[in-house]
Amino acid sequence: MIPRIPIGRELVNGINFLSDNLHAIFSAISSGINAMVGGVYDVLAFLPPVLLVALVALISWKAARLHVAAFSVASLSLIYSMRLWDATLHTLALVFVATAIALFLGIPMGILKARKPVVSTLLEPLLDFMQTLPSLSYLIPAVLFFGIGEAPGVVATVIFAMPPAIRLTCLGIEQVSEQIVEVGTSFGSTSRQILTKIELPIAMPSIAMGINQTIMLAFSMVVIAGFIGAGGLGEVIISGIQRYSLVHALEAGLSVVFLAIILDRITKAIARIYEH
Repeated sequence: MIPRIPIGRELVNGINFLSDNLHAIFSAISSGINAMVGGVYDVLAFLPPVLLVALVALISWKAARLHVAAFSVASLSLIYSMRLWDATLHTLALVFVATAIALFLGIPMGILKARKPVVSTLLEPLLDFMQTLPSLSYLIPAVLFFGIGEAPGVVATVIFAMPPAIRLTCLGIEQVSEQIVEVGTSFGSTSRQILTKIELPIAMPSIAMGINQTIMLAFSMVVIAGFIGAGGLGEVIISGIQRYSLVHALEAGLSVVFLAIILDRITKAIARIYEH
């Protein structure tokens, strides 16, 4: 009979060891994330709801089409009428910060993955692990490292949402024709110039789709992060389920769907612009 191997206990012990010995670093990261989320929320909350709805409608109209702008106005107005505006702004702040961090880390890692076979070999199993691990499992190390609140929610969301940014950036660069790169090299372009002037512009449609997928995954994880006190619509949903207040839970769930659809249509429209 195979003896029991306490992998879970050893992992928790390792996390606790890191948390105890690197407490200052994790505390600084937590403070930085909280400051970023608070800053984005303050900017969104400073704008009058009518002005913010108008800005979203204008962006939707310019990036996508008129019907997307009309949907944006109708859905955001409905969210406001359901008295979920503040929670919505909090959710948007969490998504914006988590997406920005995920792209800041993910796009350079995708470039390295495409250019360095060693990096690709190391990242591939890690990305497989990140994309197959159940979403609730991300909350455990996040809570152990950062406690309860916005910071662990953002960290868990970043890790959960980053793989598409890495993989689609890598895919876009790998699909650049070798002949085009050779032409650039023959004209004396450096590796950095080839990356910035040739590879990245050609790979932009794929990178834009990676941004789209990162945002969508961020929305799904931010809702789950409501379990650890991240706030926003996720907390309203979870609180409603726990108290059997299904009306509030359904309204908050619909609000998340509306926000995700608006940002999905906008980012997909932007991706199509780069294809032409």
